[in-house]
Amino acid sequence: MIEAEKLTKYYDKVAAIEDVSFTVDKGEIVGFLGPNGAGKTTTMRILTGFLPPSSGTARVAGHDILTDSLQVRRRIGYLPEAVPLYTDMKVAAYLEFVAEVKGVERRERRRSIGQIMEKCRIVDVQRVLIGSLSRGYRQRVGIAQALLKDPEVLILDEPTVGLDPQQIIEIRQLIKELSGQSTIILSTHILPEVSMVCQRVIIINDGHIIAVDTPENLTARLQSSAKLLLTVDGPVGQVEEALTRLPGVLRIEPKDEGKAGDAAVSFIVESERSRDLRREVSRLIVDKGWGLLELRPADMTLEEIFIRLVTEEHQEVRG
Repeated sequence: MIEAEKLTKYYDKVAAIEDVSFTVDKGEIVGFLGPNGAGKTTTMRILTGFLPPSSGTARVAGHDILTDSLQVRRRIGYLPEAVPLYTDMKVAAYLEFVAEVKGVERRERRRSIGQIMEKCRIVDVQRVLIGSLSRGYRQRVGIAQALLKDPEVLILDEPTVGLDPQQIIEIRQLIKELSGQSTIILSTHILPEVSMVCQRVIIINDGHIIAVDTPENLTARLQSSAKLLLTVDGPVGQVEEALTRLPGVLRIEPKDEGKAGDAAVSFIVESERSRDLRREVSRLIVDKGWGLLELRPADMTLEEIFIRLVTEEHQEVRG
């Protein structure tokens, strides 16, 4: 559905992105992840036809962004970081205007706008001036305009930036509900956003793609040891000593200090990646008469994956 090939963009002599290549399959939700200034927005603007690349190209739904730009734009719904809303218009009137600009047939507009307002949960504010809406509702209106005319590709640039926690949850849920209807690229620097919504991640740093994969595959590639999260109701010192003596354990990392006497305490138990110590650990705790409150794998978080990849890239550049 989306094929980017060696996209490069220079501002004067500074490369905002360089040799950016990736693909996104039909129906996927892919997270475009990177810190501020990494090149996410530049890439999004090139894909949507807002900026020409200095070199390289991309195809969206089979159409080249350079030679067939109009067809590309007709197939994309775009939510830029700064949502393009006319604050002196009412919600329904604004969506009517956008539908007309996008070429939605007149007889289809009312039905299409009604369905999208329901989907984005903005029916109750359709007659309200956009300028008087909360930030969360404005984001919903921005997503609604992007969804008009059923785009094959939906590009969302920082869709939850500046929202409160409840608004973030609502927008994430809306994006999940769109899964399968459109191919979605979600650009963000908020790492939990990607792990909660996206099936695959593209990680960009300093204008270069440094990883394209599922979070699970990245974890398997980068995590050299197996880790268990263990929570035990027992004396901290004795629990740690017993775990350290267990065959196969490489390292014990306390997650909290616990309290004096018998109290719940958590540890990360690290072993060789090929070795599963869950049976041995649980048997040890039970035999000691302590309470086993939690025992589960502790894979790398997306934050840890990102930091690891960025650190490795910086070391390679300096080396």
